[in-house]
Amino acid sequence: MERTKQTDMDLEEARTFFSADRFATENGIVLEERDGEHAVASLVLENRHRNAQGGVMGGAIFTLADFAFAALTNGHGRWTVAQQVSVNFLAAPRGGRLVATARYRKDGRSSCVVNVDIVDDAGRDVAQFVGTGFKLSCG
Repeated sequence: MERTKQTDMDLEEARTFFSADRFATENGIVLEERDGEHAVASLVLENRHRNAQGGVMGGAIFTLADFAFAALTNGHGRWTVAQQVSVNFLAAPRGGRLVATARYRKDGRSSCVVNVDIVDDAGRDVAQFVGTGFKLSCG
């Protein structure tokens, strides 16, 4: 899964590119790390991320994971779209921040499988997201 510098965005290029992901960025998601092997995104929890019972909305957790998936799989000279995803919610977050780490499970010629682990700022496992990406032809 080695990436070449010519086709891979560095972290600052990726931050600039993904700043156009308005839904994620306007909801407070930040790209913390990114290279050809992993991506890390975070979310500081606010009242706008809470459901009627006061818990963190599942959609906020899903969006964080989906953003980390996109940050990892795009920007290598070929674009990837999510073909199928699943999420298992493991525990209610505690604390004030969530961190999603995306890593390739498999990176093939036309598809990929990515695991995204979401933890809270206490290191508690909050959710596990698995996404299958389809790589679009460019050109």
